Amino acid sequence: MICLLAAGVIAGVVLSGRATDRPEIIALEPSITPAAEPEAQPAAAPAVSGGPDFTRVAAQTVRAVTNISSVQVVRRSASPFANDPFFQHFFGEQGEMFGRNRAEQSLGSGVVISPDGLVVTNNHVLGDDVAEVTVTVGDHRDIKAKIIGVDSWTDLALLKIDRTGLPVIPWGDSSKLKVAEWVMAVGNPFSLNQTVTLGIVSALGRANVGITQYEDFIQTDAAINPGNSGGALINARGELIGINTAIFSQSGGYQGIGFAVPSNLVRRIVDDLTRFGSVRRGSIGYVQVIPLTGRLADELRAPKSDGVVVNQMSRDSAAYKAGLEPGDIVISVNGTGVTDPSQFTRMIADSSIGSTARIEILREGRRSTLRIPIEAQQERRVRRR
Repeated sequence: MICLLAAGVIAGVVLSGRATDRPEIIALEPSITPAAEPEAQPAAAPAVSGGPDFTRVAAQTVRAVTNISSVQVVRRSASPFANDPFFQHFFGEQGEMFGRNRAEQSLGSGVVISPDGLVVTNNHVLGDDVAEVTVTVGDHRDIKAKIIGVDSWTDLALLKIDRTGLPVIPWGDSSKLKVAEWVMAVGNPFSLNQTVTLGIVSALGRANVGITQYEDFIQTDAAINPGNSGGALINARGELIGINTAIFSQSGGYQGIGFAVPSNLVRRIVDDLTRFGSVRRGSIGYVQVIPLTGRLADELRAPKSDGVVVNQMSRDSAAYKAGLEPGDIVISVNGTGVTDPSQFTRMIADSSIGSTARIEILREGRRSTLRIPIEAQQERRVRRR
């Protein structure tokens, strides 16, 4: 049942920037508005609708949002019998000899974060087998980009272009965001460059939505559509407080639920990618945990439903060697209570490599504390050309 529910949520999540169908453009009848008063309005006057005035913020930031074009090499089968069981019986994996390489292009957005050409975007905008990446900056120049590093856990990527003096958006502190605060999204939906949309922060710390392995999203109702991936989420002070990453949709388009990676997390990922070319995370080996439901709590003799249950794990993991077992209920990590699987994943990943994690567990109704060494997370390398 848990798997079915998770699959249902994941099925509803659509990553921005992956749509390839040409959108249907609907012309709207112009609305009739009263003539403007002859007196000049103050620069900070509110919009006619009563919403905030982001005109100055938009003017200061849109030129720092780029268009990202990535060419990927995809192998396609040239044989009409490639998926036929009879064909596969005789040729097996050698059936690939009938295939051919094909270039596919994906489009998305990026944000310039340094005047000397560092650009952050989403990993899924680049794709897997990347042959070429082009960044179109604010003055419409196309510049070939170098991939500094990627992070599949947060779906972020860092690029470098050979330019200086580029406009940038100053970093904001995403930890100071508040629910219902006004924000502006800037990107290139459906290749419509430097499109601006406005909304509010709908929720903070959103996790368990099935988008990435490391989830701590800002949820917003600012319109985000395919092509917005990697674009900027900006506060009323003109600061970068998130990188737009995904939408939750049943139609494939905007339905008022978008997700952005918080700026504080982006800065940490960018720092690691700049210094090491990869992100350094802690690990206790392969350990899969699931929510502790009321039914599981009864079965495992747990007095309350706080914590997560170890569902599967590897026997060669540091956790197993330290005494953790399937069926254990993890109550806390280093004294901080665990409430859901995403939080547990973040707590372990954020632990310092070489340190020791104190993990409190409940096993057959008895509490105990395990000391598990934190190792370096080994991320699967994606082939980059």
